[in-house]
Amino acid sequence: MDHLDRRTALRWGAVAMAGGLVTFAAACSSDPNSVADQARSGDRKGYVAGDGSIEQLAVSDRGDPVTLEGTTLEGQPWSSADRAGTVLVVNVWGSWCPPCIKETPDLQKAWETVQATGKKIEFIGLDKLEGPETGLAFQRANKVTYPSLAYDGGVPILSLQGKASATPTTLVLDGRARIAARVSGPVSTTTLLGLVDDVLAEKA
Repeated sequence: MDHLDRRTALRWGAVAMAGGLVTFAAACSSDPNSVADQARSGDRKGYVAGDGSIEQLAVSDRGDPVTLEGTTLEGQPWSSADRAGTVLVVNVWGSWCPPCIKETPDLQKAWETVQATGKKIEFIGLDKLEGPETGLAFQRANKVTYPSLAYDGGVPILSLQGKASATPTTLVLDGRARIAARVSGPVSTTTLLGLVDDVLAEKA
């Protein structure tokens, strides 16, 4: 896919996601435009729906590297520090979140696609506002094969520099662990692969 095609795919992906978001946001909150209302709502306190917007940061505009670590849903330690030089896709999700459920097959398809390339690309999920048993049951039921970190009181999410306030959020970190792209809301396979390809192209 050349650079123009990726940009075109990203634009269409943003339009498609923005067009379909109202239904999902309404399912998660009585007023999708009221952050305060969402923050007060039940056992999902702090839930904010994304609008499907896509942000890409030029290399010169990126912040400090992200140091992400925690325990996977299977109980294994995981750290981004062990993955220097790897393009890392970070997805914040919860099994209670309808847009997260919707995007799960797209994320899994993107993961299978990048695995086949043999390039240094990894995916890590960050389960949110639920216990590891619940998140792991969801992943197994939906045949998700990349790992996710347990919520752990929100500690792993805090390391994302305030860039993951919406659920779901997908971040693409470059080989130096800096945030290179963000999708606030559900992401499609095409959009995510385009964002990853753009970051990989910077290394050429």
